[in-house]
Amino acid sequence: MALKGASLLRRWPSLLSRFPTGSFSQTTAANQSSLQAQTSLYTPDHVAIRETLRKIIDTEINPYVNQWEEAGQFPAHKVFKILGNAGLLGVNKPPEYGGMGLDFSYSIAVAEELGNIRCGGVPMAIGVQSDMATPALTRFGSDELKRQFLAPTIAGDVVVCLGVSEAGAGSDVASIKTTAVKKGDDYIINGSKMWTTSGCQADWMCLLANTSAGPPHRNKSLFCLPMKTPGVQVTKKIEKIGMKSSDTAQIFFEDVRVPSKYLIGEEGMGFTYQMLQFQEERMWGAANVLTTMENIIQETIDYTSQRKVFNQPVLHNQVVHFRLAELATEVELLRSLLYRAVAMYVEGNDVTKLASMAKLKAGRLARELSDSCLQFWGGMGFTNEVLVSRFYRDSRLLSIGAGADEVMLSIICKYMGTLPSKK
Repeated sequence: MALKGASLLRRWPSLLSRFPTGSFSQTTAANQSSLQAQTSLYTPDHVAIRETLRKIIDTEINPYVNQWEEAGQFPAHKVFKILGNAGLLGVNKPPEYGGMGLDFSYSIAVAEELGNIRCGGVPMAIGVQSDMATPALTRFGSDELKRQFLAPTIAGDVVVCLGVSEAGAGSDVASIKTTAVKKGDDYIINGSKMWTTSGCQADWMCLLANTSAGPPHRNKSLFCLPMKTPGVQVTKKIEKIGMKSSDTAQIFFEDVRVPSKYLIGEEGMGFTYQMLQFQEERMWGAANVLTTMENIIQETIDYTSQRKVFNQPVLHNQVVHFRLAELATEVELLRSLLYRAVAMYVEGNDVTKLASMAKLKAGRLARELSDSCLQFWGGMGFTNEVLVSRFYRDSRLLSIGAGADEVMLSIICKYMGTLPSKK
């Protein structure tokens, strides 16, 4: 999977000069070891991308995270333009639309490195921009659509959101009620969307809607919907317990008229397209928490080695250092599962089962790890001043978004042949 031709390092001299080496945050010994051990999936070009991204995180993102968390929103257009200029919003997208033309493993490398951002909301929004709202458009959209919507998204000139979930249809995507009725050369859209990441700032939406009254898995279509189209109403910014820096919107559509050329691919194939998007989203989400979990383990080691209780460091208690060893082992097991899924996916295999397993394990491990480590921080863990408490809130979404744990279990059971058939 190595990049053929000139090394990526030679492609970015001007970019690297903008972010001097001294701006790197201190990488822990554990992270250095982990990065070196990832040769099973990553090449020097993967590492080069991660190093470039780390410089941007250290200089353009992490210094402002606390401010954005307090404000309940980060400046998506500004941040995405910086990432777009570095080519990091389209590493696996076609070069003719501004991407690097690399395989999906490079997106996973980016997702892992984004785990060094000291909150969950900003990485999640970046993931929507790069890997959750655009795969279907990339695969199935017309050249005209890709030039109008995909190219500026990769460049960071516009912000995209994904319109799938509704108030009565989250993980049960087949039950969405939003409609897009064909009328002449247009579609007329009515309905609503809920839990829309970046919905308050987005310039366009990848929208899933019912285009017929047929079977629920064959009556849906995906559209590119400009958010300034008359009839689109962003009615509410949703307050959440975590992911504070990412704006989340409730959006209504009233007689919204879009040209039929804004249809992505074939009418009636939207559910299938969205399920394919979900596969990448689930692997991306699992990758994104790996680095954060490593960082939290290391920060917990550092804190408990200094904090004394009953005249000895907290870390010296066997229950603490044994538990941290167990958690570190679980993180490595998740990484191995994810890398296997990604490697198979890059080779063109169906990885629905493995991607669902990785997503399930990532959500549950994030909850388990954040809870255990927070306990070892004692009172400090119950404040907003440390990363573990923020991750405790933010990571809870991973077991809900992009398909809840129970949906992942159902998918796994289906592939195992143990899911009862519907009568």
